[in-house]
Amino acid sequence: TAMLIDRYSRTIDYLRISVTDRCDLRCTYCMPKGFTEFEKPKHWLSFTEIERVVRQFAAMGTHHFRLTGGEPLLRKNIVELVERLKSIEGVHELSLSTNATQLEHYAHDLKRAGLDRINVSLDSLTRQGVAKITGFDAKDKVLAGLAAAKDAGFKHIKINMVPMQGINENEIDAVVKFCMQNHFILRLIELMPMGVTAQNHQYINLQPIITRLSQELDLIPSARQYGKGPAQYWENAEGTFSMGYITPMSQHFCQSCNRVRLTVDGTLYMCLGQEQKYPLAPLLKAEVDDHTLQQAIRNAINLKPLQHDFVEQPLKLIRIMSSTGG
Repeated sequence: TAMLIDRYSRTIDYLRISVTDRCDLRCTYCMPKGFTEFEKPKHWLSFTEIERVVRQFAAMGTHHFRLTGGEPLLRKNIVELVERLKSIEGVHELSLSTNATQLEHYAHDLKRAGLDRINVSLDSLTRQGVAKITGFDAKDKVLAGLAAAKDAGFKHIKINMVPMQGINENEIDAVVKFCMQNHFILRLIELMPMGVTAQNHQYINLQPIITRLSQELDLIPSARQYGKGPAQYWENAEGTFSMGYITPMSQHFCQSCNRVRLTVDGTLYMCLGQEQKYPLAPLLKAEVDDHTLQQAIRNAINLKPLQHDFVEQPLKLIRIMSSTGG
C-alpha cells in the first residue's frame, strides 16, 4: 500500500496514540488547576479499536507508534495493549511517554510485553520544584519508576524537561548532571502556548542554552536518532552522553513533521498547534471495512497544515496539551 504522504510531500510515519486524557499530576503548563472536563470513558476507543487503527496505519507504511496520555499508565490493562500492538505486522517500534509515578509497578511487565522505549517527564529534581510544577510531591515515585525502568532493561531512557522562566530554568545544569550520571538522554523542550495554562508561562529560547552547554560539555552535533521525534541531538566525543533539543518556538521543524495524533475519543489531530482534525470513531463504531478506514485516514492526512502559528498567534489555541495527547 502506498505510503502516507501529505500535501507538502511529508511522509507520515509516526502516530502518537492517547489512551487516556486523565493524569494523576497537574503540571502547570499542561492542565488547568481543578480541571475536570475529561472525556467520558464510554467515549474512549477500546483496545480493539486502537489496534484496528494501528493496523491500518502500519499497512500504509507508518512503523513508529507512541502511547501517550494524560498519563497512559492510568489506563487499565495497558500492558495488554502493548502486547497486542507489538504483535501487529509493521509495528517496528512502540514507545511510551509517562510521568513515571506508576512506572515502578509496570516497568518489568511493559518490557516483557515488548515495549521498546520510555520517555519520562521530569522538570525538576527538587521536592519543592516537583510539587510546584506538578501540584504533588511526586519526586520519590518518579525516581523509583526510573530505577525500575533501568532494572527492567530499558535502554536509551529519555528525560523530558520543559524549562520555564522563573520556575526551573536554574535547574537545567542539575538535570544535565543527573542524566549524565544515570546514562539517561536529556531532551530540553521549548514550551508551546497550548491553552491558557501554558500561555501563562514564558517560554525559554533554547538557542543560547544549546550554545552554552555544547561549549561547557564539549558536545558536538550528532547524527544519531532515538525514535522518530523532532529532537536534534548533540553528544560528547566518547558517545557516552546525548542531549536533544526540541525547538518549536525558536526554530520550528514543521517542514519535516512526520506525525499525527490520535486522541482517546478517536479523533485524529493533524498538528499540535492547529485545529485540523478528523473523527475516526464513527467509522470504527460502524465497523467499516479496511479500505474505507484507510481512505478516511488518507483524507485526514490531506488536512495536515503546513505549520503551526505558535509564534505569530500565541493565544490562538485554547485546546490544552493533555486533551491532544502530548
